[in-house]
Amino acid sequence: MTTNQGNLAGLSRFVFRAPSWYSSVGFALLIAAAVGVAAFDSRFVFEDAWEGLFYIGLPTVAASVFTPYVDRKLGGQITRNQASLLALACELVTIAVVMVAAVVAVLTPLGQAFVVDTLLVALASIFALRLFVIMAVSRQRLPVAAAAASIQTGSAALLLFVYSGTMRYLEWGGPIARAFLFRADEAPERIAEMQYIDPGKFAILAALCLIYAVAVWLFLTVIDQPWQRSLGVSVLDFVRGFIGHVAEGSHELEAFFEDIGEDALVPVNVLSFRRPEGGEKARFVLPMLHPGPMGEIGGGNLPRRIAEQADGLAFPPHATAGHDFNLVTEREVDTVIDTAETAYQRIEYHATATKSVRVTEGEATLTGQAFGDSAFLASTFSPQFADDVEYAVGLSAVSEARTGDLTDVMLADAHNCNNGLEGEDLGHVVPGSKRSFDMIHGASEVGQRLAAASDGPFELGVAWDETPWEPEEGIGPLGIRVAVFEVPGSNGEPGARQTAKQSDGAGGQQTAYVFVDGNNMVPGLRERIVSRIDAVDRLEVLTTDTHVVNTMEAENQVGDAIPEADLVALIADLVDRAKADLEPVEAGMESEQAQVTVFGNDRTEMLASTANAAVSMGAPLAGAIITAALAVSALIFLVASI
Repeated sequence: MTTNQGNLAGLSRFVFRAPSWYSSVGFALLIAAAVGVAAFDSRFVFEDAWEGLFYIGLPTVAASVFTPYVDRKLGGQITRNQASLLALACELVTIAVVMVAAVVAVLTPLGQAFVVDTLLVALASIFALRLFVIMAVSRQRLPVAAAAASIQTGSAALLLFVYSGTMRYLEWGGPIARAFLFRADEAPERIAEMQYIDPGKFAILAALCLIYAVAVWLFLTVIDQPWQRSLGVSVLDFVRGFIGHVAEGSHELEAFFEDIGEDALVPVNVLSFRRPEGGEKARFVLPMLHPGPMGEIGGGNLPRRIAEQADGLAFPPHATAGHDFNLVTEREVDTVIDTAETAYQRIEYHATATKSVRVTEGEATLTGQAFGDSAFLASTFSPQFADDVEYAVGLSAVSEARTGDLTDVMLADAHNCNNGLEGEDLGHVVPGSKRSFDMIHGASEVGQRLAAASDGPFELGVAWDETPWEPEEGIGPLGIRVAVFEVPGSNGEPGARQTAKQSDGAGGQQTAYVFVDGNNMVPGLRERIVSRIDAVDRLEVLTTDTHVVNTMEAENQVGDAIPEADLVALIADLVDRAKADLEPVEAGMESEQAQVTVFGNDRTEMLASTANAAVSMGAPLAGAIITAALAVSALIFLVASI
């Protein structure tokens, strides 16, 4: 993940799940009652509270109830929860503005007329706010969105019309109309002070709403231009999908990604282990894809989906691929799973394996082990910080590893040391960098050593724990999985435990691969796990890079939230359980290509940079437009008062 991508993902902290509609409405009515007690001055407190509920809370309730109904009738999709939260926010804005205006009216000679004018500005402002949100969430054209956006302002204006005595200025309407539309005598004293607001004020309110609607349209048009030019899509599609996913759990963001996606061919490697008498014991599945972008959008939950399809215990390592190889929709995962199943059906099994080898080349450390004529490799740059390895770098490293006469190579990015989003260099391993050549040369050395190594019968033991931790703490639904391979000594019998330095010699060897369902690890944690667990000769820790842990946080690494001692203790226990599960197995690997739609080359960076540019220019642009709109409002009031 680059800095731009991290900044974009970090925007999720500003989005939250909307509370239930009845919670928002209940809180709005409570606020209305409290303001009624403070603002109105009748003989009874409960009467003041009732008047607050009626005059302040009623427009909020009307907006909460009718906004989703009207919006959906017109083809929108705003939910009751979203509509109620929006109505509550607008109520709070109106109350705050009017209270400030009341204080100013008391301290200055502006008087009650200033409060009325400010109230009109507040009502027009909440119309603009509602219009902006509804256009963003429901992706409606401005004239259509205005129907639902005007409900709260219209309800408040109707109450003001009826209880301020405006009908007195009008010549139309008989006794029945006046009975319903002229109730100034029933208004509380505070509203009575506003009595006889002439119809011109409501014409001004209509004019302000029109001006503010134009301001909203202008803001959205200007902010949308970079998106249209660079990506050919609208920012509102992205905003609607982003908010819908984070706040409501919807998958609408996938439609946006489909519009910018590109077709790609990706290798899907399957390494299966079965018992000699039949029955799969474990399966490693590695598609050359990135499990993103976030939550369960696209391939964000790819590791779990892969694990659900295996007969044996599944191990889904992270591939050497970055965010450009995110799947655009969750449907694409089905294609990957079908391709993996095709590869699995073609596997030919072998009863031999080599001991594992470990090579350090520059900053890259690669651990590999051959099974039959194929091999599994895991690469890490720990203790140096690193993030995703580019697709081209991974393919080059695999090609180099296969020069050692290995038929197939599964190369995993261990993804086990990063410092989050700190600093300018987030450790992305790109073509042409020194790290890329470290990894490529290291893979070549591992391939040659494995091809030259002796092999023999081997055993496999596995263990799994879902763990007590949740995605919010950095651990996904697959928990922690451990595979321990034991290769006997030269006498054909499992040898006594050797030290790591002895493990490439004539004695037996046990190698453990620890898979943590998370997105990278805090710096140094991998080294501490490796050093503290001495029950095997060699151990490597890998994370799956699942993005279900990144719904609300751009960085949520293993070790950020959970106690390190508890994590190490659980891994040590799983290693012991896997050793107790050791039994003879056969292994085989096959590879197939899947045609899927991914984000595409440089699309992720383009999306991130465009979004960040829009955010950076959005605040100044909004400030300028709001200032201009308020200036025009002041001019209207000035002209109307002449």
